[in-house]
Amino acid sequence: MGLWNKLTGTRHPDGRTAPLSHTAVRAVLLALDGAEVPYRVRNALPAEKADLVAECRIQRVGVRLKTRMRLVPDEQEVRFLHERWENRPAGNAGTQYGRGHAPAVFRQWETRQGPDGRRHKVEVFRFDTREMTDPLQNAVLGAGWTWRGVFRL
Repeated sequence: MGLWNKLTGTRHPDGRTAPLSHTAVRAVLLALDGAEVPYRVRNALPAEKADLVAECRIQRVGVRLKTRMRLVPDEQEVRFLHERWENRPAGNAGTQYGRGHAPAVFRQWETRQGPDGRRHKVEVFRFDTREMTDPLQNAVLGAGWTWRGVFRL
């Protein structure tokens, strides 16, 4: 894997899988949407300039994630763009926006008194952005298509 592919999050199928059709890949991605996952996959709106969109809102830490995907049947690849909006606490700047491949882990901690009487920091919440992106990527690679990161769709 080259440096550019590593920076963009591009992954190629292993070559042993026969590529599925455009409609089959679309169906596989839409089938990931379900009650037990923290995101939803839907058809994109015209203004989103994509074919499919995966969205996730984590109210607890004030983060919204969106992965826009465009299916390119001629090259058998899904081009994706990750976007992230983070609401910062009142003392800091407002909403922070980021785009591109950048896995992140969001955590919340509390200070609690332990059995020894001392105060300890305890992790009470954790969300890894790969919980949303890995299933999308694995579905595309499993369909024999390339998962290609871009900075513009």
